[in-house]
Amino acid sequence: MTLALLYILPILIGWSLDLILGDPTFLPHPVVWFGKAIAFFEKRLNKGNNRVLKGALTAVFLIAITICIFFAIDYFSVKLHIICAIIVRSIFVFFFLAGTTLIREVREVFKAVDRSLEEGRCQVARIVGRDTSKLSAQEIRTAALETLAENLSDGVVAPLFWYLIGGLPAMAAYKMVNTLDSMIGYKTARYKDFGMVAAKIDDAANWIPARLTAFLMVLATGEMRLFRFVATYARCHASPNSGYPESALAGALDCRFGGPHTYFGEVIEKPYIGENEKELTTVDMQKAVRINRLAEVYMICLTIAAGYAARYVIFML
Repeated sequence: MTLALLYILPILIGWSLDLILGDPTFLPHPVVWFGKAIAFFEKRLNKGNNRVLKGALTAVFLIAITICIFFAIDYFSVKLHIICAIIVRSIFVFFFLAGTTLIREVREVFKAVDRSLEEGRCQVARIVGRDTSKLSAQEIRTAALETLAENLSDGVVAPLFWYLIGGLPAMAAYKMVNTLDSMIGYKTARYKDFGMVAAKIDDAANWIPARLTAFLMVLATGEMRLFRFVATYARCHASPNSGYPESALAGALDCRFGGPHTYFGEVIEKPYIGENEKELTTVDMQKAVRINRLAEVYMICLTIAAGYAARYVIFML
C-alpha cells in the first residue's frame, strides 16, 4: 500500500494541479533553471574547435547532474516521511507536465489570428521556435496545431513514460534532455555541431513516447483507420519522432502539416504530412484539444496501471 501511495498519488495530484493551474508565472520553474544552465555552457563552449565533443560533454554532464540532484531530493524526502515524499513528488510531477499551458496558448493563437495577422504572429511566436514574421493566417494555425501535437508527446506522454520507468529522477532527466534539444538541437550553422549529441539523445528518449502518443491519439479519435495514415506519413517527417503525433493529429483533422520553416534566418524544408490543404478553423482547434485531453487521460491510466502492476510484482518477489 505504501508503494502504491508513493507512486500513484503524485501522478494524480501533479496532473490535477497541471489541469487547474498550468504553469503559473509566479512560481520558480525547474525547467527555467535547466535553460539557464544550458545557456551558461552554450555561451562559453559553443565556439572554436571540437564543438561536437564540447556539446556532447555538456549534454551528458547536465543530464547526469540532474539525475543525481533529483535522486537525492527523492531519496531524502522518502527517508523523511511518506507524506513529505508524496508532496515533493507531486510538486515536481506538476512542474514537469506541460499539457494545460500549451493548450491555453494554442487557444490564444486562434483567437489572436482571428483579430489580426500581426497579433497572430506575435502570439504563435510564444510557442514555436521558427521565424513567425512572415507566416500567413493558415501557417500560424498550422504551426500552433503542429506544436500542440508535439507537446502532447514531449510535455505529457514522455514525462509520464519516464516517471513510469525510473521515477522522479528519470522524469527530471527527460525534461533536461528535452530542454537541451529545444535550445541547441537545431540543424543550423550555430547549433548543428554543438547540439548534435543532445538532439540524438532526445531522439532516443522520445522514440517510444512519440509512437505511444500517436497510438493514444488514434484511440482518442475512435477511428482505427488512422493507424494506416500514421504508418504512411509518420516517417515522412525529418524527425524520427515528431512525425508520429503530428501525423495522428493531421489524420484526425484531415489536414496537411509540414512544409518550409525558417529557423534563425535559415529555411528548413520539412516534408508534408497529409494532402488536404483545407483551411484550419477554431472548430479544428477544439477537436485537437479534445483529442489531446482524452489521450492524456489514457496515458495517466496506463502509467498508473503499469506502474502499480510492476511494483506489485517486485513486492511479491
